[in-house]
Amino acid sequence: MPHIIVKIAVGRSDENKHLIATALTKAIMHSAQVPDEALSVSIEDFDPAEWGAKVFKPDIIDKPDLLYKKPGYTPA
Repeated sequence: MPHIIVKIAVGRSDENKHLIATALTKAIMHSAQVPDEALSVSIEDFDPAEWGAKVFKPDIIDKPDLLYKKPGYTPA
């Protein structure tokens, strides 16, 4: 029962967030071979000025063993 949490910079519309959730759902259904009913997706908005402290450090830098796709940037 995968639950996907997307952390993203503020500014996306609800329509765009639904498109993101739909695309992720299809990808996980295919790759993890789970039915639609088993999946959930949440999207958390973050101010870009807070990204480094609230997302990059705690979720990327501090958890390297959980990271399967590394970013190609470092926040300012």
